[in-house]
Amino acid sequence: MKNLTIDATEKSIGRVAAEAAQFLMGKTDPSYERNKVSAVKVVIENAGKTKVSDKKGIEKEYERYSGYPGGFRTLSLAETIEKKGFTEVYRLAVYGMLPRNKLRPIMMKNLTINE
Repeated sequence: MKNLTIDATEKSIGRVAAEAAQFLMGKTDPSYERNKVSAVKVVIENAGKTKVSDKKGIEKEYERYSGYPGGFRTLSLAETIEKKGFTEVYRLAVYGMLPRNKLRPIMMKNLTINE
């Protein structure tokens, strides 16, 4: 198992998340196979020092639905950071960039985010 560290200081959320997703999928490895999980653990350091514009904090929204009538909720990026921190923002960003199959939860276990 190989450990890889990405420093998020003064970088945008999407660029760091895209880099992490590439490593988690194994696309940077010459022996890439899409039906195998990569043997790489990714650590995102300094997530709290990420660069986020004011406009993005207001306009970017995360949606969730409880399954009950009237259970649709939205939170802006700023509210999500305030409630759950940058860890949740990075987790959601990387999660959305990984393939939607049975390997996604296994890949997500290889991701660690440190504020």
